[in-house]
Amino acid sequence: MSRHGQQSFIDPRHVPWLTAGMSLAALCAAWLAQYGFGLAPCHLCYLQRDAYWAAIVLSVLAIVLGPRSPYRRWAVALIGLAFLTGAGLALYHVGVEQKWWVGSEACIGGIAGLSGADLEAAIMNAPVTRCDEAAFELFGISMAGYNGLLSLALAAFAFWGFARAR
Repeated sequence: MSRHGQQSFIDPRHVPWLTAGMSLAALCAAWLAQYGFGLAPCHLCYLQRDAYWAAIVLSVLAIVLGPRSPYRRWAVALIGLAFLTGAGLALYHVGVEQKWWVGSEACIGGIAGLSGADLEAAIMNAPVTRCDEAAFELFGISMAGYNGLLSLALAAFAFWGFARAR
């Protein structure tokens, strides 16, 4: 029984294990899309992966701290913030894909104001994939959109664990 008199489907002590596992699963899905299906990630895709890496590190920290540590609860809150950051990056990415706003120069390969040598270097080092072009869509939603939904769900789950921790 929880402290509110209701039986929880998931024990809040398991939240760090589940957030680590779901983060790893999301990274594996991204690697499968990249290496298995040839969908090259853009600059923003890589940034979104960083949020999962942060969640994994914080999840491992929470696991190592143990369920009786007073700091574990705050580690779980930081996991939620990592996922919210990932969701924010995904929303930004969706906005760039939908042309709601312009991405950074690293994202769309801006060349304004470059000298001839700098222009050549920019061309030679240009990202393979532009952030403003969705590599894949399913039911009108890009991978960034699905990533945003997953990140929001995981953030809510982590904050639920934070709220339920004793």
